[in-house]
Amino acid sequence: MNRLDMKTTDLTDKNIEKIKELFPNVITEKKDEEGNIQKGIDFDLLKQELQKEIVEDGEERYRLDWPGKKRSILKANTPINKTLRPVREDSKDFDNTENLYIEGDNFEVLKVLQESYLNKVKMIYIDPPYNTGKDFIYPDDFKKSKEEYEEGVKLFKNTDTNGRFHSDWLSMMYERLVIARDLLKEDGVIFISIDDNEMHNLRKICDEVFGEENFIAQFPWRKRTAKSDVPFGVSQDFEWVLAFAKSQGFKASIKGKERKYYETPDFPGRPWRIHDQTNHCE
Repeated sequence: MNRLDMKTTDLTDKNIEKIKELFPNVITEKKDEEGNIQKGIDFDLLKQELQKEIVEDGEERYRLDWPGKKRSILKANTPINKTLRPVREDSKDFDNTENLYIEGDNFEVLKVLQESYLNKVKMIYIDPPYNTGKDFIYPDDFKKSKEEYEEGVKLFKNTDTNGRFHSDWLSMMYERLVIARDLLKEDGVIFISIDDNEMHNLRKICDEVFGEENFIAQFPWRKRTAKSDVPFGVSQDFEWVLAFAKSQGFKASIKGKERKYYETPDFPGRPWRIHDQTNHCE
């Protein structure tokens, strides 16, 4: 005998889930009247997503914050006057090839790609600056004069003497990840290369942008050579590839039963097993 559900649907929870589908970064944790932790909406961030100017607030909540975060949200939502121009003289078989190489400011390129590839990209791989103090990154200023646009966007070296060393890197990454998420299909996936310098911060902003429930894995990969001049005399042989899905619709699977082997100089006499070329993600 089936029991009757004597409680109606909690529309608040349903509405939160609907908002989460559109803006996963505005989901936070708050205490209810009884002091219990529950999911809620960061209304200030939601306001920022729906406003064309920076919204100020001062309420305490669980989230990763830094100077320039709201500016990044505003930048990601602000339209740009750019387009792609084919360079036929530098292209090979332009009319028939299925490949496309795009050169330009990667933020602007991502914005332009939204016009044709919104919710259509199966997989994205990025290898961003690791923020080691020697990397060049993009400035987060999106209000430029006509002369500055014509001159081009200048990269700047983000050294650890910069008072916004982590903030500038986080802003650069955040606005690009927001757009990358919009490009992904519902069953799409993104892979991001990173090392120990910003791994902890990258994981936090990806939890916010993609939703922590869509974290897939943190894959280690062995570098060709290890550094010997690192602090404390510890040599780090591994870096990381962080993987996040667009939604729960993603599922990794392997087709094909054939196995192949190869040897690497790092481990002589110990062949590695790999799958054949039919490997793919579904």
